[in-house]
Amino acid sequence: MSQAITFSEYGAPEVLRLSEVTTPEPGPGQVRIRVRAASVNPLDIKIRSGLMAKAAPARVPVIPGLDAAGVVDAVGEGADAAVGDEVLGAAVGGSYAEYALLGRPVAKPGALSWEVAASLVTVGQTAFRVLRQLEVRAGQTLLIHGAGGSVGTVAVQLAAARGVTVVGTAGEHDIERVTALGATAVRYGDGWVERVKAAAPQGVDAVFDASGAGVLADSVALTGDSARVITIADMSAAQHDVRFSAGGADPADDSLSQLVRLAAAGELDVPVWRAYPLDQAATAHGDIEARRNRGKVVLLP
Repeated sequence: MSQAITFSEYGAPEVLRLSEVTTPEPGPGQVRIRVRAASVNPLDIKIRSGLMAKAAPARVPVIPGLDAAGVVDAVGEGADAAVGDEVLGAAVGGSYAEYALLGRPVAKPGALSWEVAASLVTVGQTAFRVLRQLEVRAGQTLLIHGAGGSVGTVAVQLAAARGVTVVGTAGEHDIERVTALGATAVRYGDGWVERVKAAAPQGVDAVFDASGAGVLADSVALTGDSARVITIADMSAAQHDVRFSAGGADPADDSLSQLVRLAAAGELDVPVWRAYPLDQAATAHGDIEARRNRGKVVLLP
């Protein structure tokens, strides 16, 4: 037996409890890690609160968590890692736990902290995926809504490194940071369309909405083509003929390995705002819901 955070009903952060659970055993191709850090993502909060109940009903008790980094302590048949390896990846069956399973572990370089390693997975792969789907090229202009958020922060850096001109909407407290990442930052809220037009008189070629702040109709108008707009956060996408991009298992996807290399080389910054002990998962969720964080939040089992 080992400890994990679980919930057995939808609700506020207080439904999260530290519980005794059966330590998972790795199946074929999987590894079990002793978790050193687990990332907290907005999707975890949507699942816990019940916002995803219709699309994906939870089978309780649920161990939340999508991402983890740790040390391999058991391997399944055909697994691509050995006991003692330091790895990171997407968790199978939850990561807010002392032990977690990874299906496609990626080696963690010594240059990466455990906190950053765990934080890279979902946000990095999401940013990488959407940029690939938008097919933005050097010389084009990309508008990123929510550029100060965790996904937006990575997307700004990846796009700017490819020679894309990036305009990012952000809160007043994030303007300086988003600018430092390589974007022209504009304040979100009323009047954002005019501010974007002033920042990008050449026009906007594509829009990446990581905010879910009701910006799709105006974003389509800016590009003149709904096919040039993708959201990861606005469930009304279909009403605007906009693609909603969600993650999925793709064995050919090596984006995480590429992201790890960039981060280890100092070419990609993934800011970690705060790390909490595992038993403070409810506090971590509460801070994210209250929008107190300015970067990734992680749990340290």
